[in-house]
Amino acid sequence: MDTLLNRIMDIAMKTLNAERGFMLLRNRDHSRGFEAAVARNIGEEAIASIKDLSTSVVNQVIESGEPVLTFDARTDERFSDARSVILQQIRSIACVPMSRTQEVVGAIYMDTRSNSEQFSEAGLLFLEAFARQSAIALDNIQTVAELKTENKRLKRQIDLSAVFPEIIGESRPIQEILEMIEQIADSSASVLIEGESGTGKELVARALHVRSRRADKLFIPVFCGGLNENLLESELFGHKKGAFTGASENKAGLFEEADGGTVFLDEIGDINANVQTKLLRVIQEGEVKRVGENVTRKVNVRVISATNKDLWEEVQKKNFREDLYYRLNVINVKMPPLRDRQDDVKLLANHFLERFARVNGKKVRGFSPGAIKAMLEYPWPGNIRELENAVERAIILAREPVISADLFSNLKKNRASDLVGRSLKDVEKSVITQTLEMTGNHRTRAAEVLGVSRRWLQYRIKEYGIDAE
Repeated sequence: MDTLLNRIMDIAMKTLNAERGFMLLRNRDHSRGFEAAVARNIGEEAIASIKDLSTSVVNQVIESGEPVLTFDARTDERFSDARSVILQQIRSIACVPMSRTQEVVGAIYMDTRSNSEQFSEAGLLFLEAFARQSAIALDNIQTVAELKTENKRLKRQIDLSAVFPEIIGESRPIQEILEMIEQIADSSASVLIEGESGTGKELVARALHVRSRRADKLFIPVFCGGLNENLLESELFGHKKGAFTGASENKAGLFEEADGGTVFLDEIGDINANVQTKLLRVIQEGEVKRVGENVTRKVNVRVISATNKDLWEEVQKKNFREDLYYRLNVINVKMPPLRDRQDDVKLLANHFLERFARVNGKKVRGFSPGAIKAMLEYPWPGNIRELENAVERAIILAREPVISADLFSNLKKNRASDLVGRSLKDVEKSVITQTLEMTGNHRTRAAEVLGVSRRWLQYRIKEYGIDAE
């Protein structure tokens, strides 16, 4: 850009045989102001001193879009009283607008102090044409620069999508998550992923593993809320034969099996105090002890955990060890809820449509405008998982190649306005029942959507007498 600006100024100066000159262009922040882009034989102080004259000449040219020519400013009543004309003894002046598509983007100003009638009408006509072409050339260069910047951004986005094909989204929040994954994947530091249920925490954990140096080793996910306390301890750390009823043989725990790899602990906030203590030992010392055994075994495992709770609040309530919290939370990733990713709703819906249409052998090709509107207006409290289930349900029930809005009518049942006037117990029972229906009575998936443990859900199903078979 600077090379072109200098070339334009040199050609203009040489052609008109001007003594001095400068070019004004609109400020780069696109405000109404203009700034000197390039000058010849005029220092900054001189340009500042010509401001009086600029008010009469340059601003007039910029505002009117018409050129100005004077053979002798000293005798031209338009400029003879200007302070700069008097102090700098300016004689001939030529100033033309730089225009593109009816918009004035700048001006070229030239003058001479040695001769009157230095500039001619013919010279002014040339300068006008030259300024128009120069404005177009500058515009083209700026457009190319902007396209290059946009191309780099899109390439970066495509590259990230190629690296993380399972993480669907083009919104800024999800792109920031993908960029963060690239930054921290190769580290062995513990990662805590926080976010509501259904936001894709496990997908991020898997992406971290796949992009790390541990990718050729195991990635083992553990849903902590789905196991009772004794079983969870045995699963994670292993047990000795005879350690408890049913322990018929020695068993290695998941930390041993994942040696060299990654263990993903989902709903870490549900683990009890005993498991917390043992987990702290794994992270601090890289050691595990099987249940019923005193032998210490070394393991090299990266721990990635996730929670839909406010884990710090659990620390304050003394439900979670503070030292373990800090060990788990070396790197923190906050997953955005789907309601904060409006730009991704349609993209995700189309992704699920393609998948479930293929799985179910349905010739469904898209959504009606009404269906899209319904999806965009709904807050998706169950996030991506709820959207996935809703699209799957719509495809199964669809009789036409385009999914209509009525297939998403069940979403209205979940609006807060429909719950006013009902008891909390009634609302809770209704939400659990609808979630079970949505997940095909799959209790673990329903618990994940609701953001509760499977044990809590089973207790409520029994308490409310809900038919979940």
